[in-house]
Amino acid sequence: YREETDNCTAEEVDLWGECYNIQETTNITLAGHPINGTLSLGDIPPQIGELINLDTLSCTFCGLTGSIPTEIGNLINLRSLTFLWNGITGQIPTEVGNLINLENLTIHSNQLTGFIPPEIGNLTNLKYLKLTDNYNLTGSIPNEIGSLNNLIELKIGNHSDYPSQLSGEIPPEIGNLINLETLHLGGNQLTEIPSEIGNLTNLMNLSLNDNQFTEIPLEIGNFINLET
Repeated sequence: YREETDNCTAEEVDLWGECYNIQETTNITLAGHPINGTLSLGDIPPQIGELINLDTLSCTFCGLTGSIPTEIGNLINLRSLTFLWNGITGQIPTEVGNLINLENLTIHSNQLTGFIPPEIGNLTNLKYLKLTDNYNLTGSIPNEIGSLNNLIELKIGNHSDYPSQLSGEIPPEIGNLINLETLHLGGNQLTEIPSEIGNLTNLMNLSLNDNQFTEIPLEIGNFINLET
């Protein structure tokens, strides 16, 4: 980027007071520090959607606020989207389903609300899906998650002292995720473990603590590679 506030050229876009070249910008990685100070960037500008060649977008302790703009769906070349320890609110926009090249979607320790959009099932190249420590998520885990059969790691969990309102059964379609090695769904209000979970024979790490289960299916005996 070119550091020249409010004086970007026609080939650039102004994000948080910096000029980023629309065609050439492929990576935006920004980070603050929990002790030395966050970046206090505020809202994510909708102009982020103009960076059509962006491959990586990562913000850690950036002080992000507001919701994720729908224009995020324009970044069809994005492979990694990471927001860690920010104050992002609102629902995950349905337009995230446009990011068909995404391999990593991590939104950890924010203030997301509402449902997980079923359009997330479009992201069939995903290997890592982590929506952890977002305590205001509601609804259920969408059945469409069963389309993500390249997933290695699936985490939609919370700290046991602050469970989310995510409820209902774990969808039976989770049995399609045969490449899954880590499954963490602890700290929710989930009520049923489907027998299809026994298909996950490559599972090495499993955490389902602090939910509302009343029965454990016998098929967990299929986890021959389980370590934790």
